[in-house]
Amino acid sequence: MAGKLKVTLVKSPIGAIPKHKKTVEALGLHKTYTSVELPDNDAVRGMCNAVRHLVKVEEI
Repeated sequence: MAGKLKVTLVKSPIGAIPKHKKTVEALGLHKTYTSVELPDNDAVRGMCNAVRHLVKVEEI
């Protein structure tokens, strides 16, 4: 690990369960097709895995 991840919101969380909406917000994503760079650690990977149907994750 120890690199960075580029996380992009590719689907709107409007119809998602409240826990997934909060996870997307905690990742720093607000609008569809916006991206954020986050550290590659277990916490971030777990959050991305929980909402994997809403986001696209790339290693950079």
